[in-house]
Parts: sequence; C-alpha cells; structure tokens
Amino acid sequence: MNQAPFNFHQGHAPLLISIPHVGTCIPRDIASRMTAEALQTPDTDWHLDRLYAFAKDLGASILSANYSRYVVDLNRPPDNASLYPGQNTTGLCPIDTFDCQPLYRDDYAPDASEIAQRRTQYWQPYHDQLAFELKRLRAEFINVVLWDAHSIRSVVPRFFEGTLPALNFGTADGASCDGALSESILKCVAEDARYPHVLNGRFKGGYITRHYGEPENGVHAIQLEMAQNTYMNETFPFEYNAGAATQIEPLLVQCVQRALAFARS
Repeated sequence: MNQAPFNFHQGHAPLLISIPHVGTCIPRDIASRMTAEALQTPDTDWHLDRLYAFAKDLGASILSANYSRYVVDLNRPPDNASLYPGQNTTGLCPIDTFDCQPLYRDDYAPDASEIAQRRTQYWQPYHDQLAFELKRLRAEFINVVLWDAHSIRSVVPRFFEGTLPALNFGTADGASCDGALSESILKCVAEDARYPHVLNGRFKGGYITRHYGEPENGVHAIQLEMAQNTYMNETFPFEYNAGAATQIEPLLVQCVQRALAFARS
C-alpha cells in the first residue's frame, strides 16, 4: 500500500517548518528499476523530523515528506528549471546520486510522461498543503516564517569544494525574508561560536524558499542546510548520533525561537 505523500502537524504559532527531503519511501514499481545503491537513499536529509521534533512544543506547524527525493524532488521547480544556472545540480526527478552514480539500471530512467505523473502524484500534494497552511497562518498573523529544513553530507565534491560549513542559511540573497530575521538568527549562531556558518553561500535556498518567500506579503522564508556530521553518521546505515545531536539541538532551538519571535514582533 502506498503511503500518503506527507505527514502534517498543524500548530498554532506563526511558524511552518517544511522538511521536504526526509522521506525514504520509493514505490515498488520505481524501486524495481533502481540500483542497489539508490535503494539505500544515501542523499536523504536523514532524521530531521527527529531533530526538529522540539518545534511542536513551540506551536509550529510541521510538514514532512514521506517519499524519497529520488522519486521527485519537492525543492525543485515543477518545470525543472535550474536553480543554480551553470553549476552542477540534480533535477526534479533525479537520475543519479550526489556522487554521480546512476539511480536506474539499464534504460529505466523516467521519461517525460512518468515525470509528469510523479509531479502530479507526489510533488503537487506537498505544495498544495504548504500553500494552504501558509494561507491559513497569514489569515491570523501579520507575519509568518517558513523554515525550510535540510541537511547534506559535509563533503560533496559535486556541489562544493572542501568541507561545508556546519550551518548554511539561505534567503535567496535576501529576497525571501526581511533582513532582520536572518540577522537575528546569524547573531544567535555567532554568539554560540561553536559552528562555522554562512549566509547565501553555495546554498541560497531552493524552490520552496524562493517561491513562497514573499516578505512584502508577510511570508518570510529561510532555508537551513545543515552539514550532517553535526548530528549523525554520514555513512551507511546513516545512524543518528545522539551525542552530536545533543550538542547542536539547543542552538537549533534558539534559532527557531528567534524566527518565531520575529514573526510575533
């Protein structure tokens, strides 16, 4: 039996946390055509639902994907336009891993018709729910923060040289949120002083941040791409590292609290 495209918890505060790449489900008909490595879903944003569980107590709404980004990437535009023109990236329905290994055996990659079907079946419901919840919150609050939660291995040569900073914030070069929001959060991280961080570096925010962030209309979107070595083991079977997670979670809580305080100010 196929799972629902997403899990959703409705909160009461002006904060929506989106976790679009935490899903690992792959429908049987797709999985039957994939490589053994693909079925390990190595490029998942592992355990972020666990790491952000505290947000329920803050009153946040939380939207998380059930299906793998290998089925469809919820943080890519529906027309598959590149978010980083001229740079290496993966598409709406990826055909290879972050390490450039093929996802499909032989000639089994999805064609245009299958991509359209996946977009309708898996991509659209997530975005419908995201848009609906933002509209609901905006009807009640003057300002709402959309926090798009991501993580990635600390070293991925395909996308960047060297080791990624621990915390990578993206605001589409300032277009997706008021500068006071990102300034407050970066000040919090700087005061902690334990984790290297950057704003609008290699990761400026994906489709969700860029599309839904409308500060002029009261929706302030910010993406956080965390290096996975800050809270988990980066090699298979990709286990949660409770010791490391315990270290970074208080800072993450403070950052999200700053976002919530901004929305309520």
